Amino acid sequence: MAFNSLSFSSIDLFAGVGGIRLGFEFAFNSNPESRSRISTSYVCELDKFARATYSQNFNLSVDSPIFGKDVSTDIVKSSIPDFDICLAGFPCQAFSLAGKRKGFNDEKRGKLFFDVEEICRKHTPKIIFCENVRGLYTLGKKEKGKKYHSGYEIIRTALQNLGYKVFEKILNSANFGVPQHRERLYIVAIRNDLIKESEEFIFPEDNAEAVISKKWAATCMEQIRQEGPIPSHYYLSRRYYETLKRHRIIQKEKGRGFGFVVRNWSGISGTILCSNMGRERNLVVDKRHGPLIPKKSDNPYNDEHVRKLTPREYMRLQGFPEDFKVEGISDAQLYKQFGNSVTIPVIESIAVRIREFLEKNAS
Repeated sequence: MAFNSLSFSSIDLFAGVGGIRLGFEFAFNSNPESRSRISTSYVCELDKFARATYSQNFNLSVDSPIFGKDVSTDIVKSSIPDFDICLAGFPCQAFSLAGKRKGFNDEKRGKLFFDVEEICRKHTPKIIFCENVRGLYTLGKKEKGKKYHSGYEIIRTALQNLGYKVFEKILNSANFGVPQHRERLYIVAIRNDLIKESEEFIFPEDNAEAVISKKWAATCMEQIRQEGPIPSHYYLSRRYYETLKRHRIIQKEKGRGFGFVVRNWSGISGTILCSNMGRERNLVVDKRHGPLIPKKSDNPYNDEHVRKLTPREYMRLQGFPEDFKVEGISDAQLYKQFGNSVTIPVIESIAVRIREFLEKNAS
């Protein structure tokens, strides 16, 4: 019989809506095989709308002294108590293929990892867990004889210099019980005194070890489809849809592969993003709607029943549970929040492996 004998504290930096925290809580607090508990001692998130979503899901007041805003400030850094596990999904836009890829030259976002480094240097947690776009791993040149590209090597070396053995893996969400092609880089850094020199941390390849998020796993988009009728404002206007068609033709003539994509319900989605591009590349055909009454009579909805995915479908594509609360949050913010978030079953699956490692080393 499983029992709780170990307790670990964590901090949740760049918390967003709490996806990483949720995955870890599933793995530690809700898994019947766990003899550990995890508690969150400090949270940091700057975006006020993400803070509002986080607040209603984790019973944490936005005015709480343990709910910081800007991780770069001294007031936040001095407020963080000692902790065992650092959860840090630091902003990815500086390294993303969808952005300008300025990397560490992005003054606002590219250097936020170094705030994580500073915090972990002070508190020396047992585990540092980070999630980011694949582009972080591939950004920059890879010199002859070196395994890592220059961008990621900076981060990896920094963690090693703090006294950690570093493991990384690019995982696709489509292998973890959600119908979304989403490749992300996951980093697990383990403090040197907790791991043997010859020991390895093995990442999961699928969601076989997940318990909670596996309950609503899906293999195709039909299984995450929102129940109808679908409100008309999710459908594309005829004018906008024709513009997308023209744009795709122009891009094709230039030899580029950009342009809108209409997905098949029996297949999987492309990577969802917070931008319009993420929605345009994941359009669907859905006739389950009521009367499509346009806002302007001279711009009716398209005749092909093409619509964008709904925020609820975005949420399901990231593996969030149905009871995740989003009261009072606009669609625009929900697209941003879930497009920027993590895939819950991937996080839960990795967190199970981290929990098992900590339990093994504590026995």
